[in-house]
Amino acid sequence: MLIKTASQSLTEQLSARFAERIRSRLLAPGARLPSVRMCAGQQGVSVSTVVAAYDQLQAQGLVVARRNRGFFVRDSSSNTPLAPAGKAQTAIKNIVNGPVDAAALIRGMFHPTSSKPQPGMGVFPPDWLDTSFMPAAVRKVTSASALRAFSLQYGEPLGDAGLRRSLSQKLGALNVHAAPGQIITTVGATHALDIVSRTLLRAGDCVMVEEPGWAVEFARLDALGMRILPVPRRADGPDLAVMAQYCQLHAPKLFVSVSVFHNPTGCCITPGSAHRVLQLAHQHNFHIVEDDTYSHLAPEHATRLCALDGLQRTIYVSGFAKILAPGWRVGFMAAPPDLVERLLTTKLLATLSTPALLEQALAWCIDQGQLRRHAERIRSRLDQARGRSVQLALAHGCTFAAEPAGLFGWVETGVDTDALAQRMLDEDYLIAPGALFHAVRKPSTLMRINFATTQDAAFWKVFVRLRDALR
Repeated sequence: MLIKTASQSLTEQLSARFAERIRSRLLAPGARLPSVRMCAGQQGVSVSTVVAAYDQLQAQGLVVARRNRGFFVRDSSSNTPLAPAGKAQTAIKNIVNGPVDAAALIRGMFHPTSSKPQPGMGVFPPDWLDTSFMPAAVRKVTSASALRAFSLQYGEPLGDAGLRRSLSQKLGALNVHAAPGQIITTVGATHALDIVSRTLLRAGDCVMVEEPGWAVEFARLDALGMRILPVPRRADGPDLAVMAQYCQLHAPKLFVSVSVFHNPTGCCITPGSAHRVLQLAHQHNFHIVEDDTYSHLAPEHATRLCALDGLQRTIYVSGFAKILAPGWRVGFMAAPPDLVERLLTTKLLATLSTPALLEQALAWCIDQGQLRRHAERIRSRLDQARGRSVQLALAHGCTFAAEPAGLFGWVETGVDTDALAQRMLDEDYLIAPGALFHAVRKPSTLMRINFATTQDAAFWKVFVRLRDALR
């Protein structure tokens, strides 16, 4: 609730609260603000206070009023979605730029809403990742002579040779066979995805992405000027009929897939579906980027497109921020031999090299078995957390739109989660509403939860109270 003070009126406080959320993209462009009466009830203020606050937001150019409809966050984008028509055709006609508010989730990682566990976050809590072997690894590779060498010269263009050898062996266990010379290290997995896009695509090219999918990937491709073709993601993999129609109509250049522990559903692609996706890639001459960010949480025998394809039309991307060291930002890609030089050129133009010190420390963690044992502990802890979170979700009237697996749950709430998200922010909880995971933003009753941060019954009590109020 807002409390009037000598220095700031209720109107000013309410206006400032909405302004902050709009500027930090916690309220997306085009999002509708609560009705005047609803907002007054939520905040415990008079209708006139809300009207005055909305007027201030209008004066600041942050919202627009639409006659008989309400107040909406101003959308400065000139891109307009095409009208939907039919099931498969809906996906095909909605070739639009992705949402621009995905940065809210990233900002939330850097500037938490509060000290409470945050259900919308895409990372493990810091205490889960706290280890003793990582400082030891850094000490191991920072002798006086080594530190001098790291500081006075650039690292190897492809990345540290020792790390690439370690990664080659690690990929072999997944049946992804890549020589060290096919591996390029990057500043995290997102950097690897960006290098691939900048190398293989030009503004206006069509890119197939899974929907629901990773909000940050939609926003990243949008920023590069790509035309996004959303492919419905099912439990067994992408909708092959929609992919085939895209190939016939739009000649896409790339397909971006999280085939194992898909974000946000947690589903894994089946061998049959993977085989058909690869057939389409060879038939229609497009590349596939397999984002295996959650590989450390998945069994080695999980189906991977790159293993079936042998890195012919596929590019494997992964990293260690999720499981080991978010601040180290060490990622990598394994690519077909004929693409390595082009991808390396893009990397060099952007970053020149990657941090050799951290790459050598990571190689030590892999070679000594420390990473493997750490991942086993995380998987065990996550299994327990998932069980507790699922029980709490079901006990509080939710269902799961996909079988719970991996780090994320795809939860059916029964209410508009965009509206729910704004109410949860008032209680210092950041949730990830379903609309964020669609290339064409639309109302959704789904939300993505992080199993590691939703074991707290206090969150679910607040959730039920606000959900029921929305009903």
